[in-house]
Amino acid sequence: MHKVTFLLLVIGGLNWLLVGLFGWDISAWFGGMGSMVSRVIYVLVGLSAVYELAMHKKLCKECNKGATM
Repeated sequence: MHKVTFLLLVIGGLNWLLVGLFGWDISAWFGGMGSMVSRVIYVLVGLSAVYELAMHKKLCKECNKGATM
């Protein structure tokens, strides 16, 4: 699950990069912001962010590096 959510967050981040630099949105490929496919993708990216926020401390090897008990 972590790999899927991470991939979706990367896609969402790259989308924001394209919007910021060029004013171009990946959702244009799928019929624009109003299309059902684009809305589903945005919902999945948002849910991925919530999942990663909730699970980060548990899954992050860097955060857990010094926490040996």
